[in-house]
Amino acid sequence: MSVLKLTPTHHRDTYPSISPTKPSLTQAGKTILITGGGGGIGFEIARSFAKASASRVIIVGRRAGFLDEAIGKLRNEFQSEGTEFMAHQADIASDTSIVSLWEFLHSQGILVHVLVLNAAHVKPIALDTLSIAKKELMEAFDINVGGNFLMSANFVKQALRPAGLQLVLLNVSTGAIHTPAPRVSTYSMTKAAFTGLLGRIANDRPVEDVQIISFHPGVLYSEGASKDFDKDAFSWDEFALPADFSVWAASPEAAWLHGRFVWAHWDVDELKADPEVLRRLEEEKGYLQVGVQGLTAATIQPMFDVKKN
Repeated sequence: MSVLKLTPTHHRDTYPSISPTKPSLTQAGKTILITGGGGGIGFEIARSFAKASASRVIIVGRRAGFLDEAIGKLRNEFQSEGTEFMAHQADIASDTSIVSLWEFLHSQGILVHVLVLNAAHVKPIALDTLSIAKKELMEAFDINVGGNFLMSANFVKQALRPAGLQLVLLNVSTGAIHTPAPRVSTYSMTKAAFTGLLGRIANDRPVEDVQIISFHPGVLYSEGASKDFDKDAFSWDEFALPADFSVWAASPEAAWLHGRFVWAHWDVDELKADPEVLRRLEEEKGYLQVGVQGLTAATIQPMFDVKKN
């Protein structure tokens, strides 16, 4: 079975099992923070969490006007639903901006229960990777790895967090971390690096502390995609698929995928019912995590074993 289609069903749109109105997926009483939430996938994720009865949804982005417009749309659509919407201008490329964001939330007595890391730096775009300037390369790593790491650290270490309260961290990754991605090698590598880092963090922290899941959202006709591709160029996925999948991934139903990278396309019921998937998750620590293709598991334990004559 191909890793690109780990379940018999390959979804292109939302479906009942991940519907945000499904009672078992409710986000009632929770505050959700979404980076890059002013448009595209981030905006649709905000809509889905509102449908799941989240108490508060905070969208974060660089462009104040863009955020204001998005907040207006959300408040208008869900004005009778009881969800509070907030927008905060911040840039994950700036450590100062990230720290300021979390200091502001603390000053307002706001505890974030679910963090959705959606913002990303796609540039530089180049056919020849070696033509990229080192400064451009390191900027991509600093934002997609460093910025998202700092967001994650501040999230988990919130001073307002009661002892024993579980948090949820979702990473909107990309299928480009393990499939050919012409012209965007730095994007794919930096996304792979951060997805791999979250897998290591998940190894350190149990799901009861913070549930961590990374996922490929699909092929979406976003604002960025529209600049390079015609709408008829591909069979695009619907935004509702990754948006509703995010709500499912933030629920207890997804706890068994803690630390893993999955595709939003895969049917969650078929995935959980597959004995081979369950066996490999149990036996292979690196299954559905970033690693070396061809290796089921690796250990450095032999280095520490006492040599026997």
